Formats: sequence, C-alpha cells, structure tokens
Amino acid sequence: MTLDREAVVRLCERVEGAQRRAHAIPKLTDEYPGMTVGDGYAVQMELRRRWLERGVRQVGWKCGLTSRAKMKQMGVDVPSIGFLMFDMFRSEGEAIATADLVHPRVECEVAFMTKAELCGPHCTREEVIEATDFVIPAVEIIDSRFSGFKFDLPSVVADNGSSARFVAGGRPRIAGEVDLGNLGVVLEKNGEQVAMGSSGAVLGHPADAVAMLVNILHELGETLPAGSFVMSGGITEAVAVKAGDSVIARFQELGGVGMRFV
Repeated sequence: MTLDREAVVRLCERVEGAQRRAHAIPKLTDEYPGMTVGDGYAVQMELRRRWLERGVRQVGWKCGLTSRAKMKQMGVDVPSIGFLMFDMFRSEGEAIATADLVHPRVECEVAFMTKAELCGPHCTREEVIEATDFVIPAVEIIDSRFSGFKFDLPSVVADNGSSARFVAGGRPRIAGEVDLGNLGVVLEKNGEQVAMGSSGAVLGHPADAVAMLVNILHELGETLPAGSFVMSGGITEAVAVKAGDSVIARFQELGGVGMRFV
C-alpha cells in the first residue's frame, strides 16, 4: 500500500458518494497516480465496512475481469474481486431502475452457492466444486462510477469491481454433474442476440475463478464462508442497457434468467 488511512477514508467517501448519488467521478489514480491494487482493496474494504455498519447483510463475493474479452475491453490483465450485499439482489423478471445507475451494463455469469468454507492461499478447482451446493445462471448489472466508463485496476477495485445489481434464475444444478468449463451462453436484448460465449472464457473454468477469489481473500485476511453466493465473472463483454430494455441470458443446461429495465 502507498495510501495512508486518511487517504483511504477520503477515497472511500468519494466512491461511496458516487455510488449512492449515481454520479460519475474521475478515476482515483488521476489524483493518486502511484495508487496500487493493494490501495484499491483498502478502499474497497473500508466501503464494505460501511455497508455492514448500516446493517446491510453480505451475501457473497464476485469475481471481476475474468474473461479475456472483458480484460481486453477494460484494458487490464489481472482479475479482481468485490463484495455482494443483499441490497444489490433483484428477483428474476423484476423491473430494475436505471435512474440510480451511472453506466449500467449486463453480463452473463455462472454463480456458485457454497455449502462449506473455503480457505486460501492454495484453493483449487476441485476444492471449489466439492464445497459447492449448486450452481445457477445469473446476470450481473455492473455500473462503473468513473467518467466515460474509463478506469484502471486500482480504481475499479476501489469501486468494488463496478458492482451494482445481480439477478439469479434458471434451474440449480449440482456442480459435479455439469460440464462447467464448456457451457454455451447467449445474451439477448430486446429479442435480439447481442453476445454469446462459453463458460470456458472465465479463466478456463468458472471454478478456477472462484478458487482465485478465495486465494485473494486469503491475502486480505478473509475466508469464503459456507452459504456464500459467488459470481464467477462475466463470460462475454458487458452490454450496455437503458430504460425500456429487456434482457434474457440463456445458459446451456442451466436455463435462462431475464429482467427488464425502467
């Protein structure tokens, strides 16, 4: 880390304000060009502490920037993680408001629900699958709070990996009974196909992304508790949405999950 406690709190307040009031801010490294990924996680952990202090329950974690397409789109080459809170959850088919979002985009993900605790620093794909109760199709609505949707890794980590909303649906499946590394996925917007891909785009296998998340949590002094909901990362590039759009993600073997924006 290069930031002192005062700077971490200041940047957390800046990000928190942008998230709560849905307005764009310059990326954090514009003011702190020497900011590291470790600094970004310090800001994220302070943000998480404030969510918990407000009495909001944490439901899990998310992997970010795990597909090569997403890395290329965002100009980064290292995955990241972020936290998921109950307030971010939306039900399948629910109308999702865009007025409290800055740059809403959607991406298809395989989500894992764990039944046992996972610990780093050397968590493996096999351990993740063994500790998973079921997998389920999901869509994450990401929302970078940075101007022009332009950011670098320290800034996006501080912004909690652009987390905003998430929706799960389809049908739960036992992780070991599905070829998680080769699931076809199609994303449709307003009845037209706008993106497609394979779950293998997520670090080769979504469970590898979850293992990576567990190992990063270890570096932050955390474990992944049993009963966690984990988004394993976007399978394709993120697709922009606006009020009036309807979206459905169709997953091979897992079914579909849909929502609309107002």
